[in-house]
Amino acid sequence: MGATPEGMRRWARLVNDYAAEMRRDHPGRFGLFAALPMPDVEGSLAEIAYAFDVLKADGVGLMTNFGDTWPGDPVYRPVFEELNRRKAVVYFHPTAPTCCAGGIVPGVHESWAEVVFDTGRAVLSLLINGAFLEFRDIKWIFSHSGGTVPVIAGRTGVLSQHSPRMKEVAPDGVDHELRRLHYETANGYHAANMAALLAYVPVSQVMFGTDYPYVPVTQNVDGLAKAVSGTDLDAIRSGNALRMFPQFAAGG
Repeated sequence: MGATPEGMRRWARLVNDYAAEMRRDHPGRFGLFAALPMPDVEGSLAEIAYAFDVLKADGVGLMTNFGDTWPGDPVYRPVFEELNRRKAVVYFHPTAPTCCAGGIVPGVHESWAEVVFDTGRAVLSLLINGAFLEFRDIKWIFSHSGGTVPVIAGRTGVLSQHSPRMKEVAPDGVDHELRRLHYETANGYHAANMAALLAYVPVSQVMFGTDYPYVPVTQNVDGLAKAVSGTDLDAIRSGNALRMFPQFAAGG
């Protein structure tokens, strides 16, 4: 059902309607990041209209790649133009691309390393294709404490400093663009992850996440509390998210 554009459109509509029903049944408990049938651009534009105009979605959820292309590819520009027009929240969760699905190192599962590498690829794809600069009204969120982003950002900035293209898409520098993105802590609560992320971005850009059901919620809660404390912990646990989604401030 899902391997064709028609199938992907049906699946996106099915899961979005289901999620909207959950939200109606449990007011204040759930939000809705709508699924889009990417890489089908026409179908994604139609689903954006339905998700926001009919279901009143809180944002959209995308994967870090669409098989053998990444989100900064110019073919997806109409999708991000529309999301920018709507001032949407766009959340990315990683998956292994076609090249590396199943794990490229024998015995090493793709979820152990490849998915966090692909967050870095997606961010660089959007950066080098000018999406972060052009679509200023999108609020971008990336999973797992940014994956490789905090580690590769400095290297990217140094090695690209003489690139004419980078000067066009990041006129104020790589750090300026990447530090204004948002990052959530799903299975990235470990002390080393949080130290790297918070050394690179302001705490205002970090939000709590869990990776549930793959990682227990309590494990993320307890782990984060060991890595961060005080007002920073309060901001990450809820304050930053409520600032982005004020509609939940009085929720249940």
